Amino acid sequence: MRRGLVLGCGGTLGGAWMIAALKAIETQLEWDPRTADVLQGTSAGAELATMLGSGVSVDDLVAMQNGSTTDPRLQAHLADTPGMIPPLPRAALGSFGLFRRAQGVVALSGLAPRGSGNPAWLTRLAESLNPDETWVEHPDTRLVALDYDTGSRAAFGIPSSPPATIEQALRASWAIPGWFPPVQIGDRRYVDGGVASTASVDLLAADELDELFILAPMASMSGARAPGLSGFAENQALRKGMTATLRKEIAAVEAGGTRVFLLDAPAHDLAVLGGNFMDYRRRERVFTYAINALEQRVQAWEVQK
Repeated sequence: MRRGLVLGCGGTLGGAWMIAALKAIETQLEWDPRTADVLQGTSAGAELATMLGSGVSVDDLVAMQNGSTTDPRLQAHLADTPGMIPPLPRAALGSFGLFRRAQGVVALSGLAPRGSGNPAWLTRLAESLNPDETWVEHPDTRLVALDYDTGSRAAFGIPSSPPATIEQALRASWAIPGWFPPVQIGDRRYVDGGVASTASVDLLAADELDELFILAPMASMSGARAPGLSGFAENQALRKGMTATLRKEIAAVEAGGTRVFLLDAPAHDLAVLGGNFMDYRRRERVFTYAINALEQRVQAWEVQK
């Protein structure tokens, strides 16, 4: 049986939520996510895919998240968590070409000023986990980014995508427009793949997978949103569109015969996650909540299987 694992975007809090989800999957399904035939991540999901693809176990991720890890690489990465608001951007548009070519949020991302955030924390993670190697050890790990001038997506790690090191691909997949600068790979510039799709599930439609597990904290199939003005803004700008896109992508994969298992964020999750997915102050609360709540939902998967 061929299984795939897709880890969507979600920032600091979505990352904590997905680690809890991975623990629930490992426990309830008795399956190590590192053994997925295809491992794909976008933005925060690319960060986790890099760690899983480098051999970091789910228990290691849990220990990193709750602060009990003794691995100096993971200790350093937790300490490197970026701030909850972007630094003052540079006085230059990101990509007017993308604004002219694309539509919706993708087009508007081209109008975001050039981000000035420092992505060195991602460089340190990728290089510490893969010293002297250009890619992770997992044979089919893919990190999704967006070409910042054409609007096309690249799944770095597959032969048809431009050659890139794991460090370049991770920075590109995490390069939120207006927050971090675009990443130059070859003659192209790339930004966060979440601009186009929260998980890019459709990129796996031709992989002939029997089962596909999707973790998508930035999608809410129920139509729910986080409370307050920040939740309203996040829903209008991101979640609503990401959910609609994910729904279409899942339908395309299911049409090919793949059985899909989705964990998204319903209303009670969003009440804990809040409207700012980079608010690291809520990370412990999100993780503690999710480590219990998500186990019950994965148990329901086992009944379906």
